[in-house]
Amino acid sequence: MSQQGEKPAAHEDDWWRALYDETAPDTGPSGAADSLDDRFDSASDAVGGPEAEPVDHPVTVVPLPDPRLPETDHTPETDRTPEAGQTPEADRTPEADPQPRKGPAQPRKGPAPRPSAPELPVAKTPPQPPPTVAVGRAPWEAPAGPAGPRTFAVRAPAAPPAPQEAPEPPAASGPPARPEVGHIGDRPPTYDAEPAALPASGPDDLDALVPDTVLDGARYGTYTLRAASVRGDSARFRGEPRRDALLTARFGTGDGALVLVAVAGGARGAEQAHRAAADACRWIGGSVARSHARLSDDIRQGRRGDLKSGLHRLTDRTYGKLRARAAELGLEPSAYTAGLRCLLLSADPECRTRVFFGTGPGGLFRLRDGAWQDLDPELPATGGAVGEQGPGGDRLTMDLQITTPPSPYAEDPPPPPAEPFRFRASVARPGDTLLLCGNGLAEPMRGEPALAEELARRWGTDGPPGLPAYLADTQLRTKGYADDRTSAAVWEA
Repeated sequence: MSQQGEKPAAHEDDWWRALYDETAPDTGPSGAADSLDDRFDSASDAVGGPEAEPVDHPVTVVPLPDPRLPETDHTPETDRTPEAGQTPEADRTPEADPQPRKGPAQPRKGPAPRPSAPELPVAKTPPQPPPTVAVGRAPWEAPAGPAGPRTFAVRAPAAPPAPQEAPEPPAASGPPARPEVGHIGDRPPTYDAEPAALPASGPDDLDALVPDTVLDGARYGTYTLRAASVRGDSARFRGEPRRDALLTARFGTGDGALVLVAVAGGARGAEQAHRAAADACRWIGGSVARSHARLSDDIRQGRRGDLKSGLHRLTDRTYGKLRARAAELGLEPSAYTAGLRCLLLSADPECRTRVFFGTGPGGLFRLRDGAWQDLDPELPATGGAVGEQGPGGDRLTMDLQITTPPSPYAEDPPPPPAEPFRFRASVARPGDTLLLCGNGLAEPMRGEPALAEELARRWGTDGPPGLPAYLADTQLRTKGYADDRTSAAVWEA
């Protein structure tokens, strides 16, 4: 049985028994020459004669055509492409290539090789041009140059090439530039631009600590909001707390939501100025939060009169609380007060009405067509507010329709004259930038034209900056102005 499991045929068994039959007579010595030289000659004749050069790698022997037959292809050997069954020129031996031989073949010793049948002519295919590979232009290459992909010739590989990965873009050289705090004028201010000392504190007033910087932002409807409050250079140098306070809050959801931005600045030189500013922002925020639904509806419907009277009422209530807190602390009302300026912004994309209200020093500016406009409402010569009362002399309110009752004590001294109330409702245009700020930025905006021009250049063309860039812009330093800087800017899409 063979390795494949087949059984030998009957005649194979007869041949096997005949070959190894012990009864068969021995054939005896052969008459052919069997010396060492005879065996060497026989082996040499089998491999091509003693003149054949040794080959150190396997070759494919290709039958050669009879030189007596006419040539069927006159294509030069250098232009001929190896065909199936032929050996490449680099792998041919001298015996396999007819060109190296000069004249007829030399006779060999031993029996002549058996002549092979002549090869039939094989149809030749025309030479093919070398293949090309198209290389697309990388995304970061300049568009200059010839249109379309570039090509170059390559030799056909023996195996399919591995897929090439797209080259990675060059790495950026160095870290990105950081926003820097610059200055306006020939030389910087006296104080350093960075904080130098922290305010003093104790175990009982940790809740009154104020951070050096507050930064915030949002985007609703058609506007983008940026807000920041930074301690002034003089307060940083002396280790005093930031007197300004900033509040940004949203009340409600959807298109009916209302955004409030409140900026408060404590009185200069007052020990409790930072606390008074924080209380003013917190109390006006609570009043607006309780009336946000009505306020949002009035803004969207354009009810200017209702807005003015109602917001005046909420502002007066806030200052009443400040006076009450001053009495609790045993301070004069002027020692525990703050200027308060606010913006109300609707989240409705169809509403572009922006409402400003408040009292005290500060600024309201609008950047339109590359120029700043001072929108701070003008006050009457008498110092009182205009149109703060409704028909019949009753002050209107949107805070649960509650009116202020008269004082039961006629002998009490009248309260100190309140700061004039400011109100303005304006419709924004696409491309406008509205800036609400405390006195620390309003004064240099009005007194240093170079600062206003620089902010107009930065904010008028490239749209709203990011939070770090906005913070650096609001800290543009000007010699002679070292107070806290608090502002909120609104970019209209």
